[in-house]
Amino acid sequence: MSSNNTPKPVKDVIIELNTDVNKGLSEDEIKKRIEQYGYNEIEEKKQSSIKRLAKKFWGLTSWMLEITMVLTLVLHRDLDFYVVTGLLLLNVILGFAQEQRASSALEALKQKLHVMTKVIRGGAWKSVSARELVPGDIIRVRAGDFVPADVRIIEGNVEVDQSALTGESLTVSKEKEDQVFSGSVIKRGEITGVVVGTGPRTFFGKTTELVRIAKPKLHMEEVISQVVKWLLVIVIILLGAALAFSVLKGQNLFDLLPLALVLIVSAIPVALPAMFTITMALGSMELSKKGVLVTRLSASEDAASMDTLCVDKTGTITHNTLSVVDIVPLNGHTQDDVIVYGTLASEEANQDPIDMAFINNAKSRNLNFSKYTVKQFVPFDPATKRTEATVNFDGHEIKILKGAVNIISQLCQMDKGMQEQVNDAVDKMANNGYRSLGVGLIDGNKTELVGVVGLYDKPRADSSKLITELRSLGVAVKMLTGDAAPIARRMASLVGLGDNVAEAPEFRKITDETKLAEVIEKSDGFAEIYPEDKYKIVKSLQLKKHIIGMTGDGVNDAPALRQAEVGIAVNSATDVAKGAASVVLTQDGLINIVDLVKIGRMIFQRIVTWIFNKVVKVFQIVVFVVAAFFIWGKFIVGTFDVLLLLFLIDFVTLSISTDHVRWSKKPDRWDVNWLVRVSIILGIAVVLESLLMEYLGIKYFGLLSNLSRLHTFGFDILLLSGMFTIFVVRERGHFWSSKPSNVLLGAIIADIILSSTISITGIPGLAPIPAIDVLYVIGFSVIFSLIVNDFIKIIMLKKLTSK
Repeated sequence: MSSNNTPKPVKDVIIELNTDVNKGLSEDEIKKRIEQYGYNEIEEKKQSSIKRLAKKFWGLTSWMLEITMVLTLVLHRDLDFYVVTGLLLLNVILGFAQEQRASSALEALKQKLHVMTKVIRGGAWKSVSARELVPGDIIRVRAGDFVPADVRIIEGNVEVDQSALTGESLTVSKEKEDQVFSGSVIKRGEITGVVVGTGPRTFFGKTTELVRIAKPKLHMEEVISQVVKWLLVIVIILLGAALAFSVLKGQNLFDLLPLALVLIVSAIPVALPAMFTITMALGSMELSKKGVLVTRLSASEDAASMDTLCVDKTGTITHNTLSVVDIVPLNGHTQDDVIVYGTLASEEANQDPIDMAFINNAKSRNLNFSKYTVKQFVPFDPATKRTEATVNFDGHEIKILKGAVNIISQLCQMDKGMQEQVNDAVDKMANNGYRSLGVGLIDGNKTELVGVVGLYDKPRADSSKLITELRSLGVAVKMLTGDAAPIARRMASLVGLGDNVAEAPEFRKITDETKLAEVIEKSDGFAEIYPEDKYKIVKSLQLKKHIIGMTGDGVNDAPALRQAEVGIAVNSATDVAKGAASVVLTQDGLINIVDLVKIGRMIFQRIVTWIFNKVVKVFQIVVFVVAAFFIWGKFIVGTFDVLLLLFLIDFVTLSISTDHVRWSKKPDRWDVNWLVRVSIILGIAVVLESLLMEYLGIKYFGLLSNLSRLHTFGFDILLLSGMFTIFVVRERGHFWSSKPSNVLLGAIIADIILSSTISITGIPGLAPIPAIDVLYVIGFSVIFSLIVNDFIKIIMLKKLTSK
C-alpha cells in the first residue's frame, strides 16, 4: 500500500533520498534534515485552559459551596458570601494549578518513555529516539517493535498489525518494496528499511507513542469515597437533630442553614483532587529519578500492596551479557567451525545477547568470513525457538540453524551414541549453570549437528542482597527462565532463592486450577518457561489472593504484563511489552523494583495519613459543634469561622503529600474498617478534649456572655488542636520518631502563627480575643495532642494490629 498508485522501486527511493544502505546518514546530514523536515512528531491537540478551568466549578464540592453562596447572598450575609466565594475560588485554582503541575510531570514521563529505534548512522548501528528520525535514515525493526515512521522495506518480511491505524484486526504481510506505516506494530519477522515519511508527513498522520499514561480510578479513591459517604451520613443525622432542636427553641431556621451547609462541606474532601494529584505526581517523579517510569498512575498503589514478584532470570537477576564459555564440536567439526556457523546465523544489527555472544567470540578468534555470503536471515521466533540463515559457500547453498539443543537435535540425523554425547554435553553445561545452544547445518539432503555451545550469564553482584531485601519487605520472589531445570536450580541457589524450582512441562499437565495454584505458590522458580506460561502463573497466584508483580521483555509477555497488578517492563523490553506494562525500568537488575516497592509504600502511607487526619478533623468539627449546641444552647462557631477554618486547614493538609514517611515492612492493604475505627476512637478523644477546653473557657473567661468571642475561641480550639493532631496521625510510632518534611512543618507553623495573630488582633467576621485565651488553647492542645492522644494512638494501634 502506498500513497502513489505506482510506487517507485525502493532502490530509486534510496537514490532520491541520497542515503547509503550500508552506512546510513552522517550526523551533519541528520542536523540538516531535522531543520528541513522537523522532528518526527505531531503536536497533540489539547483542551483549552479556559475549558479545563471552567470544569472545576462543576462537581459536588463546588455545588455545595455555590448553594451556600446563594443562601448567604439571599440572607444578606455579605461577609460570609465573600468568604464562601474565596473558598470556592481557592478550591478551583488549587485544583487547576495542581492538575497543570501533574500534566507537566506526566509529559516529562512521556518524554522519557519514547520509542527507541535501531538505525545505522556513520556506518555504525545505534539506538536513537524515534523523534530524531529523518527521511533517508536506514532503520531495522523486528517482532515487538512499533514502526516509528513510514518505511519502505529494503530486505526482510514481516507480519504487521495495523489495527491502530485502519481498525482492521487481521495482520498484514509485508515484504521487500512494500511500505509499513508509522504507528503499526511488527508481530512477526524483521526488516531493514528506509524512512520515507516522518511526523505530519506520514501516510496516516500518526506518530508512534510508546505509552499513553493511564489514569484509572485508584482503589484508594474508592476507599476515601466510602469513608466520606459514611461521614456525610453522620454529619447529616447530627445536623438534622441540631436543626430540629433549634426549631423547638424558636430559633430562625434560615439563619442556621448556611452554617449547616458549611458543616456538610467540611465533610467533603475539598482538597482531595489536589492532594491526590500532588501525591501521585510527586511520587511518579520521585520514582522517575530512581529509574522507574510509571505508565499507569495506580501502579505505585499496586506496588505498595504487591506480595509476590515473578522475575525473569535474564537481565534482572543476571547481567544479560552472554559469553561463550564452552564449545563441544561434533561430527568432525572444530570449535572454530561451530563459532563460524553460529555467527552466520546471527545478526549484529539486532544487538541480540545470544547473537552478540557468537559475534564477539568470532571477533576474538579473528575468524575469516570472506568465503561466506548470507543470502537470507530468519530471526529468532518463539514458536520455532531458533534462527536460520541461508548462506552461499564455495559456490553452493547451505542452511544454518541455531537454537535450543533439543529443537536442533530433532532436525538432525543422529545415532544413539551421538545423542548420548549431546545429552552428556548439555548436562555438564547445565550443572555448571551454562545455557546450551545447538548449531546445525543443512547441506543438500544432509542435516547434522555441528556442535553444542555453552553460554554463561553471570548473576549480578547485588541480586542476592536485593532478593533478601525484598523478602524482608514481605515480597516473595520467584524466578522465571526458559533454561533447563538444572541451570535454573543452579542460579536460584547462587542468589539465595532456594532449590524448589518447578518445571513448566510438568505443571502444564496439571488441569485442576486449585492444585496448579498450590504448586505455583510453593515454588521458588520455574524452568523451561514459555511466554504463555507467565500468564498462567500470574492467574494461578491471583487465585490464591496474591498481588502480583511480573517482569517481561518480549512481545509475547504482553498478556501476563497486563494481567499482573504491577506489570514491569525491563530496560531491554520490546515496545509492545513496554506498552502493556504499568511500569518501565530504565536500568537492569532488581534495584529499581526495590525502589518501586519502597516509594509505593511511602505514597500509600501519605494517603493513609491524609485519610486519618480528615476523618478525625471532620468528626471533631461536627460532633464538637453539635454537642456544644446541645450542652450550652449556642453554636460555638459561625459560618465565617468554619469557612476560614477550612481555608487554613486545606493549605496545610496539601503539604502531607510532601511529608517524610517510612515505608512499611510488609505489603500494605486497604482496611476501611480498621482505618475508620482508629480514626473514630482518636476523634472521640479529640472531641472530649475540645469540650473540656470549651467548658473551662466558658467557666473562667465568661465566653457565653459574648457570642463573637465564643466563636473566635471555638475557632481556635478547632484549628490549633487540628494542627497538633497532624503530628500525631503522621507517625505510626510516637510523634517524635520521625521529623516532618520542611514543607509540612513550615505550613503547620505558619498556620499556627497566622491563626493566633488574627485571633488576637481580629479581622472582619472574627472578633479579637485576649492573647491569654489563645495561649491557653495552644497549651492544652500541645498537652492533649502530643502526650495524651499520642499514647492513646500507640495503645490503640498495638491492640488493633495484634488482632
